[in-house]
Amino acid sequence: MEFLEKSTNWIFIDALEALLTHKQIQDISVSEIAQTAGIAKGGIYYYFSSKNEILEALIERKYKKPLETAKHLAEQKDISPFTRMAMIFQACRNSNGEFTTQNPVTSAVDDKEQAFLHQKYIQYLVKELKPVLTEIIQQGIDSGSIDFDYPTALSEIVLIVLTVKLDRSLLPASDNDVEDTIAGLISLLEKGTGAPAGTLNYLKS
Repeated sequence: MEFLEKSTNWIFIDALEALLTHKQIQDISVSEIAQTAGIAKGGIYYYFSSKNEILEALIERKYKKPLETAKHLAEQKDISPFTRMAMIFQACRNSNGEFTTQNPVTSAVDDKEQAFLHQKYIQYLVKELKPVLTEIIQQGIDSGSIDFDYPTALSEIVLIVLTVKLDRSLLPASDNDVEDTIAGLISLLEKGTGAPAGTLNYLKS
């Protein structure tokens, strides 16, 4: 039964993804998603409460695998907190690249809608990675390798800066602007957490 429900979920998600290749999200109705899926409209509401929820499920499905990999690696407590933080940050960069190159709606959307879709992506990314990054920072604090009093706030700040700055549809920026922001973030993190200089230089890559 669980497999059947999962498969049915995917039918609706697949239908929305197909529609997004040639239509904007605001022009797609729940009825149209159901018609494309070949299932009665009422069937959607057994699995999803709204079109927005289907969109969120689509974003989650596309980026779940790389994020789960990052989380698994981050749980390896025999690796230093800074190395595990690197895994999380790299997941942000990789996932943003995935979104940019594989976004199914690239040819159909205008800048406003692209920003809306990226906002949904960022919300998902921050929600998924914030508790993992917070735990890593807290472990570093407990072991004495990180000196900082607000691990949850720090993880949120870092993730927001990385995702928003790397996502140029939300905040237009040149390559130099992005490089300057990342350099500033590195400096703040290293000085704020007591990390040796150069520890977070991988963020520049």
